[in-house]
Amino acid sequence: MANQWLFKSETYDNCNCAVNCGCQFNLPSTHGYCQSAFVGNIVEGHFNDTPLAGLNWAGLYKWPGEIAEGSGKRLIVIDERADEAQRVALETIISGEACEPLSNLFAVFGSTCSEFCDTLFLPINLEVDLEARTATVDIPGIMKSSGKPIINEFNGEPFHIALARRRGSFEFAYAEVGLGRTSITGDMEMAYEDSWAHFCVHHWNQDGLVRERSRLTAWLDA
Repeated sequence: MANQWLFKSETYDNCNCAVNCGCQFNLPSTHGYCQSAFVGNIVEGHFNDTPLAGLNWAGLYKWPGEIAEGSGKRLIVIDERADEAQRVALETIISGEACEPLSNLFAVFGSTCSEFCDTLFLPINLEVDLEARTATVDIPGIMKSSGKPIINEFNGEPFHIALARRRGSFEFAYAEVGLGRTSITGDMEMAYEDSWAHFCVHHWNQDGLVRERSRLTAWLDA
């Protein structure tokens, strides 16, 4: 029987593009190349009989040109608290294996990479508030990042903007939009600031995106 799994993560992503990130608006990248760092906490999940809830993870990517042109590089970081079975399970999922071809972000991005760093098992310190569009990330010796809301220049208040994807997405159905700054050292060295960030629930299984209404849309009922 094929692997049965669920990956439901509250995720912060910061890339080097401006607020109109090409990945989300079907545009070329801002600078002609792409760099991106995803960090999340699994709020619900399993890989067959192996539980995954409570663990943190990170996927770091860089491409010399547009993502679709390939030649990317990838580094996976897995929470050091994970036991051996959980490490194998998370590495399998984040590598884009054990799923329908190109059915989620991990599989799509993995297919555009030609260089794969050895997976690291480290403490991943993550504080994220998806509704407030704030995040703080510290992976010692590897990554520091912070996310914040866009500020309305007319009144100084946080500016609320979100993306809803009715169909066609391999990443999320809904995401809050903000800004971030990230610094990564080592084999994946990169740095950018005041660039695109989004805050979402990644909800996938072995077949692809799970289209369950995100809790982030609760404000629509107010």
